Amino acid sequence: MAKKTQRAKGKNFNKPKNYSNHGASKQKIVFNGLDDRLKSVNTDLGKDVKKTLMARSRELWMGSPLATGALKKLRTSVIGSGLRLKSTIDNSILGLSDKEKQQVENQIENVFKLWAETTQCDIQRTSNFYQIQQLAFLTSLIDGECFVLMPFKKKPGEIFELKIQLIESERCMTPPEEQSNNKIKNGVELDEDNCPIAYHFCDDPYTLSKKIFRRVEAFGSITGRRNVLMILEKERIGQQRGIPILAPVIETLLQLGRYTHSELTAAVVSSYFTVFIENENENKDGGFGEPIEENQEKDFSSKNIEMGPATVTELSPGQKINLANPTRPNTAFDGFVKAMAIQIGAALELPHDVLLSKFDSSYSASRAALLEAWKMYRMRRSWMIADFCNPIFAEFMDEAVARGFIKAPQYFKNPLIRQAYLNCKWYGATQGQIDPLKEVAAAKIRIETGLSTKSREIMELYGDDYNEVMAQSKIEKEGIDA
Repeated sequence: MAKKTQRAKGKNFNKPKNYSNHGASKQKIVFNGLDDRLKSVNTDLGKDVKKTLMARSRELWMGSPLATGALKKLRTSVIGSGLRLKSTIDNSILGLSDKEKQQVENQIENVFKLWAETTQCDIQRTSNFYQIQQLAFLTSLIDGECFVLMPFKKKPGEIFELKIQLIESERCMTPPEEQSNNKIKNGVELDEDNCPIAYHFCDDPYTLSKKIFRRVEAFGSITGRRNVLMILEKERIGQQRGIPILAPVIETLLQLGRYTHSELTAAVVSSYFTVFIENENENKDGGFGEPIEENQEKDFSSKNIEMGPATVTELSPGQKINLANPTRPNTAFDGFVKAMAIQIGAALELPHDVLLSKFDSSYSASRAALLEAWKMYRMRRSWMIADFCNPIFAEFMDEAVARGFIKAPQYFKNPLIRQAYLNCKWYGATQGQIDPLKEVAAAKIRIETGLSTKSREIMELYGDDYNEVMAQSKIEKEGIDA
């Protein structure tokens, strides 16, 4: 019997372990406090959770240097001075000659500039198209998403009616009378395929009086036109609302900010040189902290004991000052902040060199950090183009062709022809060069070997349009020859 028990124990001991003994263990103390329940994406992004994340993200944007720097760096690198249109109509469908193709592309770009480079594209008439890009992208980073409406509204002195209207995230919410409607999730009305069919916007979410809501259809019921655009990064299937990019590092940034403030305060206190004079003579006035008579004038200025630069303070009889040496500045501060920046940068896909704008490594290491960051910049730029630039350009083309500003035969009759005219690229801020001589030499080799073109290299290296560069070069050359 004893042998059987020992065998049983041995067999148990050698039993293969599975996930329940590791990541799914219910016994290990390390997992205490974790919520093991699975929840739907809409539950995880309930209205209170979404509002809390947005409020804290905005607070960090306003008060955390590291958070502000990270978001501004993303905006500057992804959008820069604005993503510019380069028309590349699909000639395999249109069948135009090379000269005709170039003329149509130039016409599209020139007419688009008339709209994009003025404030008539903005419903508030304060920003041009490229400034709106920056604001929309930055809003999507801070709040998790940015809603965009595209109304047509004629205003005095303007040629085009198409307008861009940005909507803040907190305005999209479920009306109180629709709280029991399971088809409306966080202000987004869905059909049976989980496809958005309408958005519910509150005119003033901050008012204490009765809130007024507007229901805006996602697509036009007759034309199928997109009425609402959403700029967001999806993380889960069925996700309808966005998450602030700072969400995973909110606590880390907050604590790091408090630590930085504490170290700064300690360093300031440590820099003070204060002399305290002890008075051994009796004084009729009361000592520090003693009560005064009701009829005595309350003058606290002479009893104000504080430290300051080059301050001399006289103490009352019997008073002494004991000072603790804060030993600041802290030599470990820089290393600790760098270690935290590495973790924060990992969550934001930003190498700490780029996040801190501190390139003190070798050329190869610095270039590797920039290349790694630009992988993320390019990805987010492609999202911005797909979610914002292309849909708005399509709306612009519809109006421009309908008004006769752009000649595009069969544009509205054949969807393939319409799509051929809408084909385009967007270019913006470039990566920049650590060693310009090496970068230009590499570009030259790529062109000579057929791996790239002059047009692409000019856009990649300098963010300029090939046609404009060639036209300017021709003017300068003719000026020299003359």
